[in-house]
Amino acid sequence: MKNEIMVQSRCMGGVLAVFLAAACTNAADPAENTVASSPTSAEAGVSFSQEGLAALDELLAGYVEAGQVAGIEALFVQDGEVVYSAAHGLRDVEEQTPLGEDTIWRIYSMTKPVTSVALMQLYEDGKFELDDPLSDYIPEFENLQVLAGENEDGTPVLEPLKREPTIRDAMRHTAGFAYGLFGQDYANRQFRETGILRSQDLDMLVDKVADVPLLFQPGEQWSYSVSVDIQGYLIEQFSGMGLGEYLDAKIFSPLGMNDTGFFVPDSDYERFADLMVWSAEAGRFVPVPEDGDSQGALPYLYREETVPFESGGHGLVSTIDDYARFSQMMLNGGSLDGAEIISPETVDLMTRDQLPKDLGIGFNGTARATMTAEPHKFGLGWGVISDPDAMASPAGAGTYYWGGAAGTWFWIDPVNDLYFIGMIQRFGDNPGMPFEPRAQSMALVYQTLQE
Repeated sequence: MKNEIMVQSRCMGGVLAVFLAAACTNAADPAENTVASSPTSAEAGVSFSQEGLAALDELLAGYVEAGQVAGIEALFVQDGEVVYSAAHGLRDVEEQTPLGEDTIWRIYSMTKPVTSVALMQLYEDGKFELDDPLSDYIPEFENLQVLAGENEDGTPVLEPLKREPTIRDAMRHTAGFAYGLFGQDYANRQFRETGILRSQDLDMLVDKVADVPLLFQPGEQWSYSVSVDIQGYLIEQFSGMGLGEYLDAKIFSPLGMNDTGFFVPDSDYERFADLMVWSAEAGRFVPVPEDGDSQGALPYLYREETVPFESGGHGLVSTIDDYARFSQMMLNGGSLDGAEIISPETVDLMTRDQLPKDLGIGFNGTARATMTAEPHKFGLGWGVISDPDAMASPAGAGTYYWGGAAGTWFWIDPVNDLYFIGMIQRFGDNPGMPFEPRAQSMALVYQTLQE
C-alpha cells in the first residue's frame, strides 16, 4: 500500500507513576535523529496542496523535535492511494533505533472498533438481535442494580433497573457499566479495588462486573465503559472460540493483518515501540522499562506471559499498515481484496448515530473530548461526526473515529473517501506544552484538500 506516494523520513515514535522512578532518566534526545522529509502530492486525478502536506509533515516532525513524543508514524490515504506517509523519531530510545514501517504499536482502545466488527459478524450470522437483553446470554447479569448514591459509611444506595441493558447498549456505551479508569463513585472504585481489568480471563471479568452496580439506568446516559470487554465475552459465547482465535480467523487472517494480536511474539519484539511516560523529576518523557524487573511495567510489555486476558476493549497491538487494511475494509463497505468481513448494510448500521435523543459523548478514546455546540455522537463501536458544522469539525458528515490510551488515533471519512491513522506511545502530559495531534492533523489534512 505504501509504494505509491511516500514521504521518506526516518526516526521515530499520572497513570504510570508506579514505575517512573525505575524509568531511564538518561534517554537521548530523539530529535537528534530526525531526518528531513519531502512530502509529495498524490498522482493523477487527485489534487493536494504541496504546502499543506509540507505543513502536516512539519507538524508531526515538530512533536519529536520538541520532545513531545519519542516517535510518530502517520498515514493518510484517499481513494485507495497513499497521499502521505511518514515516520519521525525513535522506536527504541535507549538503543537509538529509528522507527521503521514495521513498528508495532500498543493501540489500546483502537481495539474496540475491531471487537465491535467481530460481534457484528455474529449478528449477521443470526446469533442475536441488538435489543436482546444481555442477561439472555450472560445469566450473571440477571440481578444487576443501579447506583443511586452512597451512605455515610461508603456503602452503596441501590435501586432496581427500569429495563435491562441490551447488546445495543453495550455497543454504544449506554448500558451503565463503569470502567475504573476514572471516577471516584462507588462503582468505579469497585472496579479498581477488585482488579476487574486485571482478571485472568473473560469469565472472571464477567463474574466481577456482575457484582458492581450500574452507574445509571440503561439508555439514559453515555459513559465510556468496560462494555467492549463484555462484547468480547459474547463473541466467545456465540462462536465457541477464544476471542483471539476468533479475531485471527475472521478478521486478521482474511485481511492480512499479520502483526495484529494480543501480544508481541519474542521474534518481533525488537519492532515494538517504547512506551513513554511523563516524568516530573526528569522534566521530560522517559521510557517505561521493557523488562520484568518492575512489576508496574508488566501490563505494558505485551509479552504473552504478561497479558492477563484477551481484552476486546484495549488489548491489541498492531502496525500502521495492518490498521490501514482494517480502515480500508470499512471504507470499502466491509470488504478488501476479496475478503468479505461484514456487509455494506452492517457498515452503515455501525457508523451512524445510535444514541438516544439528546445524548452525546464526552470522551475520544484517549482524553475528555472538547465540547462543541453539538456533541459528537456514537455508533456501534466508534464516535461519529454526524453534523460537522454544528460539531465544529472540518471532516465530512458521517466521519467515524476513535483513539487509544497511549495517543494513537484514526478517522475514516466516507464522504471524502479517506482515512488517517496516527501512531504514538505516551502517557501523561508535559504541563508546559499543549499537545493536540488529533485536532491539528485533522485541520491540516482538510486544508490540503481545499487549497
